[in-house]
Amino acid sequence: MGRATRRDPKRFRILHFSVQRDHLHLVVEAADKRALSSGIRGVAIRVARYVNDLLSRRGPLWADRWHGRALRTPREVRTVLAYVLLNFRKHAPRRLGAGVDPFSSGMWFDGWRGWRAASGVAPPFAERAAWLKRHADDLVDLPIGVARTWLARVGWRRHGLIGLNEAIGSGQRADVAAGTAFLPP
Repeated sequence: MGRATRRDPKRFRILHFSVQRDHLHLVVEAADKRALSSGIRGVAIRVARYVNDLLSRRGPLWADRWHGRALRTPREVRTVLAYVLLNFRKHAPRRLGAGVDPFSSGMWFDGWRGWRAASGVAPPFAERAAWLKRHADDLVDLPIGVARTWLARVGWRRHGLIGLNEAIGSGQRADVAAGTAFLPP
C-alpha cells in the first residue's frame, strides 16, 4: 500500500485501508478523476501481483467492480473513517473487545479516542497480534499517505475522535472515497 502512495503523493494518497476476507476498503485523496483512476488501478495491480505470488497462483484476482464517491463534509469523512477502520467488527464471527484491527491502517491512525499512535505504547488489538510479530520488519515504512485536505486532516475531528469500541451499524454504511474493491467469489 505504501508504494502506491509514494508513487505520486501529490496526486494520489492512500490515507487508510482495511483488508477483509473478500474485499478491501480504502480511503484516499486524489487530485482529480484521472489520478483516482490511475491510483486505484496501480493499487489493484500491486495487490493482485503480491497475492498471486504469495499463493503461487495466476489469473485475475479482482472482480470487475468497486464503489466510490467523493466525501464532501466533515461528518461524511468521520463516518467513512469509522466504517473502514472498524469494519472488521462487522465481519467478525464473534463479538470482539475494544481494539485496533491488525489488518488495517488503524495502528497509524491518530484519531482514536483512548489511544494515540504517537504515544510509544502498542495499540490494543481486538484480535491476536501474532500477525504483527511475523510481519514486524514490513511495518517500518509508513504504509499510508499524509492527508493534505482540510476534511481529512482536521475537519472530521469536529464530530469527535473515533472510539476503539465504537459500533458501526448498517445504517452507517458508507462507500469510501476511493471505494471498496471486491475479490471474486
